[in-house]
Amino acid sequence: MPLLDPTTWQSRPLAGDEYTVTEPATGESLGTVSLAASEDVASAARTARAAQTEWARAPHFVRAAVLRRAGDLFAAHADELRDWIVRESGSIPGKADFELHVAAQECYEAAALASRPTGQILPSEAPRLSYTRRVPVGVVGVIAPFNAPLILSIRSVAPALALGNGVVLKPDPRTAVCGGLALAAVFAEAGLPDGLLQVLPGGPEAGRALVTDPLIPVISFTGSTAAGRAVGEAAGRHLKRAHLELGGNSALVVLEDADIEAVISTAAWGSFFHQGQICMTTGRHLVHASLYEEYVERLAAKADSLAVGDPHREQVHLGPIIDDAQLAKIHGLVESSTAGGAKLAAGGTHDRLFYRPTVLAGVDDTTPAYAEEVFGPVAPVRSFGTLDEAAALASAGPYGLALGIVTRDTARGLDLAERVPTGIAHINDQTVNDEAVAPFGGTAASGTGARFGGEANLDAFTDLRWTTVRGDVAGYPF
Repeated sequence: MPLLDPTTWQSRPLAGDEYTVTEPATGESLGTVSLAASEDVASAARTARAAQTEWARAPHFVRAAVLRRAGDLFAAHADELRDWIVRESGSIPGKADFELHVAAQECYEAAALASRPTGQILPSEAPRLSYTRRVPVGVVGVIAPFNAPLILSIRSVAPALALGNGVVLKPDPRTAVCGGLALAAVFAEAGLPDGLLQVLPGGPEAGRALVTDPLIPVISFTGSTAAGRAVGEAAGRHLKRAHLELGGNSALVVLEDADIEAVISTAAWGSFFHQGQICMTTGRHLVHASLYEEYVERLAAKADSLAVGDPHREQVHLGPIIDDAQLAKIHGLVESSTAGGAKLAAGGTHDRLFYRPTVLAGVDDTTPAYAEEVFGPVAPVRSFGTLDEAAALASAGPYGLALGIVTRDTARGLDLAERVPTGIAHINDQTVNDEAVAPFGGTAASGTGARFGGEANLDAFTDLRWTTVRGDVAGYPF
């Protein structure tokens, strides 16, 4: 029996407009959902808060069991869920399988959070027991984007639930199913009590309502830096914690001793995986001058060799861009870059939403596709002469998400990584990596720091409470 049925996947219609779930590769309708309005958010927050009170009191092993079952169900329903990720988000099957693997691991890791020690015994000047204890925040609001819809929802939803919270999840309407309704179906089958997880596909109105609702004290947002600034500002006005995982323009630094034969595959993956629609995408290739010409030639040849097409019906390396607006942004940045003097070494063309992997040479600080986050399959390549210049170029710009360094001298690579402000660094790998056990997050315009994985989840989704206990009522001078 299918996990997801378009006739029943929303238990009740929402107050917003009806939205057609579309397959970007073909433009075909995959079903319809109703979108959330502000009143739906308020209702969902009340329902989740009411259910959360009992859930927080449930024994840790009860919460852990639900999370483990959810992890198992992502594997049990992999064929069905893979199709939804491929068709709704334009992912190739391998990327969909990666999302399913990470989703299961996020649930298993979250299950382990439920039994983590919750506090410490503190020394006290008074004759009393003094201790700290982590307590659930209540209801967590999660706003997730379209690009890796399952991962970017589950990595907040799973730990928040495991730690005793309710959750209101607002997936991007373009991936309402694989980024939202699929999670609701999995957790319902896993035995999560009714009301705890509320899924509300919606647009900016629903997002604003989520951030301002008085029953939602913590917001977990993944999306663009511009939207994240607005979320952070609104959350601050309402005295809420906002965990912001935002954009990036990550650098891959190729030192002069790199194995250029090996590095091209790494470089292409970093820029072209999922059509470049990933916050960690390699947006800047910084290559030592001695390797630059060969690197551009080889990367362009690799780009030209990659197949682009419908990932549901063909075996391809890249699928479609998510929609026309994103395509126009990508192509506009490429065209303005070449108009400004950058050399188009490969790509730069598209057929409908299928954009060819693109390599740009001769870029500098003024090249739009180099200076800005493209969020598309575009690889700008720039040369450097010294290690100091490489460090300066990698550190330049507003973002600080991920960094890749390729060198045969790993100690030298680690030393260079220490000189670049970034939340994530990989030596002899590209910039796109994710594991459920690892902290994830960026600095500066890339967000408010690591909030996923282990201790980071405890900090994100609990409050620390101080409690004291005395045997007798305390006496005071008056």
